[in-house]
Amino acid sequence: MTGSEELRPSIDIHSHLVPGVDDGAATVEDVLEGLGRLTGEGVSTLVTTPHLDGSLTLLPRPFEERMSQIDEAFARARKSVEGSFPELSFHRANEVALDHPEPDLSDPRMRLSPSGGILVEWPRLRVPPGSPQVLERLGEQGIPLVLAHPERYRLGESAMDRMEAWREAGAIFQVNYGSLVGAFGPDARRRSLNLLARGWVDLLASDFHGRPRLPLHIAEARDTVLSGGRDEGDGMEAWIRLTRTNPQRILDGELPLAVPPLGNGGTLWSRFTSLFR
Repeated sequence: MTGSEELRPSIDIHSHLVPGVDDGAATVEDVLEGLGRLTGEGVSTLVTTPHLDGSLTLLPRPFEERMSQIDEAFARARKSVEGSFPELSFHRANEVALDHPEPDLSDPRMRLSPSGGILVEWPRLRVPPGSPQVLERLGEQGIPLVLAHPERYRLGESAMDRMEAWREAGAIFQVNYGSLVGAFGPDARRRSLNLLARGWVDLLASDFHGRPRLPLHIAEARDTVLSGGRDEGDGMEAWIRLTRTNPQRILDGELPLAVPPLGNGGTLWSRFTSLFR
């Protein structure tokens, strides 16, 4: 593998590219446009994750109606994707909103792969009471939980303490590329850099919503990670684990490897990490 190939993310496990089922891609054409840009960045395996309310899993008939809607829309998209991107491994799971403390996570269609975990989020970026206990209890089912964009939730001044509690409860942290470069505001950026500085980020993903001309921010995020190490090797090792090694391990049903803490690099990192001391 050449150095340039190592710099290209190969696996993306969070996006919204099932047409017409959530706030992501509206049409198959939007899906193809987005995949053209993602594959251009090097993505060769993509698990797209339409939104699903966890509370719906407790209502058998509405749940099956919702999953059938997603299944049918994904099948239509996949037929076009196979023709346009034959080298792309294209699959679907769900991003499950934990709007109920005890959802039924048994349906395999929610999982990132047959042996992989489930991508979860707190609903509407608001964190309910007892969130660490919810994660711990769900984790006892033996299904790894990948927590989407922990840096983006409304947490106030206790943000890092609350994220530490999620981590102690067993959550795997997926940070958005865009967060590292300010696409979701300064708070999300500070938190994402802080998480990297502590070695608490397990993988990066696009969370791409399939809208034409919506930036991916992958290249800028890569530059941020590479500049954060004590030397070029640290940043490179972190980037590979965040975008290739750990996403693959999660799909294989394995726990992610530790990512080297970053934050001792250049001026950008020094300026931001000084806020965390």
